[in-house]
Amino acid sequence: MRTCRAAAAGKFTVVLATLMMLVACGSDGPSPRAWAASVCSALTPWRAEISKLTNSTDQQMTAQTTPAQAKENLVRLFGGAEQASETARRKVEQAGVPEVEHGEEVSAGFRASLASMRDAYGRARTTIDGLGTGEASTFYEGVQAAVETLQQEYDASALDTSRLDSEELKRAFDEVPECR
Repeated sequence: MRTCRAAAAGKFTVVLATLMMLVACGSDGPSPRAWAASVCSALTPWRAEISKLTNSTDQQMTAQTTPAQAKENLVRLFGGAEQASETARRKVEQAGVPEVEHGEEVSAGFRASLASMRDAYGRARTTIDGLGTGEASTFYEGVQAAVETLQQEYDASALDTSRLDSEELKRAFDEVPECR
């Protein structure tokens, strides 16, 4: 009788240890809904800042300002977009890795896309900051070239979702209020 109890206790211990390992391994990251809510909360202010930047840049390109004033404003605007992109990237990083298949890949893709956008804005800021303002037409040609390069880099940094296909995350992004 003792051996049966000892064997049963041993099996119970193995089962319990296995369950504890599964629970520990399965709860490393946030649920798809929690992750989607965190990501959308990070991206909402970023989108607003980028929209504001786009409108302000358009205004700066058509405003009757001196090249020095336009340069100061554009450097500030692109610097703000660079900072907003980094803030969003950092918040997505803090959201962790969603508990879905290929969760690390999904999270890394979001972070990499935001880092690329951050860097594109930083390069545009640096380029415009380096332009001379003595000759207006030369300055505005330089600004136009910087903005075109920014647009190309921005387009290239878009998140490729073709390999990050998760039905759980799609559903979560559609359902959580933060993403609406």
